[in-house]
Amino acid sequence: MLIIIHSETNQHTITQNLGRSEYSYYFVLKEYRPVLERLGQVIEVSDPQAEVDALYFDCLARGEDCVFLSFSPPHRTPVHLACPTLAVFAWEFSTIPNEPFAGEPRNDWRTVLRASGAAITHSSYTVNAVREAMGADYPIVAVPAPVWDRFAARGAQLQRQPLANQVTLKIKGLVADSRQLDLQAFGPAHLRTGEGIDFEAPASEHELVLDGVIYTSVFNPSDGRKNWEDMLSAFCVTFRDAPDATLVLKLTHHDAEEALADILHHLYKNQSYRCRIVLIYGYLADADYERLVEATSYVVNTAYGEGQCLPLMEFMSCGKPAVAPRTTAMLDYLNADNAFIIDTTDELTAWPHDPRRAFRTLRYITNWASLCTAYRASYEVAKGDPERYSRMSAHAVASLKNFCSQATAEQRLKVFFADLIETRAVSALETPET
Repeated sequence: MLIIIHSETNQHTITQNLGRSEYSYYFVLKEYRPVLERLGQVIEVSDPQAEVDALYFDCLARGEDCVFLSFSPPHRTPVHLACPTLAVFAWEFSTIPNEPFAGEPRNDWRTVLRASGAAITHSSYTVNAVREAMGADYPIVAVPAPVWDRFAARGAQLQRQPLANQVTLKIKGLVADSRQLDLQAFGPAHLRTGEGIDFEAPASEHELVLDGVIYTSVFNPSDGRKNWEDMLSAFCVTFRDAPDATLVLKLTHHDAEEALADILHHLYKNQSYRCRIVLIYGYLADADYERLVEATSYVVNTAYGEGQCLPLMEFMSCGKPAVAPRTTAMLDYLNADNAFIIDTTDELTAWPHDPRRAFRTLRYITNWASLCTAYRASYEVAKGDPERYSRMSAHAVASLKNFCSQATAEQRLKVFFADLIETRAVSALETPET
């Protein structure tokens, strides 16, 4: 079987595309690839319109099965190729787009999903949303990016201890540390003029030393779904008098000023506090990112919804319990045994790519008081109950193994592809020749 794969962002463009629309699909493709290579020959293409059908017709001539996996949302997935095409996509809202807005028929995802005849997504929540629109028997499977094996291997080398003791990370990029900043430079007057703010990321590598109870979150600050404002303000209030509590925000974005300016202003507004806030801007190589995961006590998420949330999955696979809401894709792997759950309420909102901003779906709003309670409870466990922390760590590893291991992904994809091939073979036999 030939499996053709494509993402609009690739290894050559990922650095400059960080934070741009759909950039995270590259990371999903990257994690899928080893599993796909166990199921068939894999070829990655850069131009689907020019390359896919030529490969497909070659397969057809020699009687080999072929499928094209477009790692993209349905409205960016080709629908006119001869090759069987499946969108591999993430989604975190209660309904899928079912209207052809902005003059693009593919914005009605049902059009693309009907043309493809099947799809792959990453959570049971999204499967349910698709089948609500397409019918209960629509062929769609939930296969999260299989990140567990790599990060569980790192976690197996660690003691499941909640407190970091002088962990040193090597960072190539920009680091802003609340203990070293003059936050007056980020007040309203200075932000209007830009006075005193230098957003040039240094090219040289430097060290970041962390200790105490370390909370980490990885996100794009320009993504309005991430709700980092609540994460930050609740942390500053909860740990106002706790100098050994640190929040590390690893920011994923292509523009330093855009990534940092608003967060630094919020640091100014939330004064005063004795806890530590560290902002890291810059692309981390795999080894450096894995060291950040190892240093972390808890991974934090306060998003309005998640299609799967790779950072949360990665940290939990390494044995890091979470502080997060149990909504959307997180329903599949978060529970009271591996996380401090944040309460939420639902709220009407728009699909993110709908320029009309018409209310057509739901998102999930963080209960700020519940977030403070979760922070406080997690800190008390880290400081005073290492046995419970160790149990939560073990539960995190086990839960994520069931959710996003390579073995789980391989089995689900193997069955799904076999069913599709059989269904299409039967359909071809039943279709009369013209």
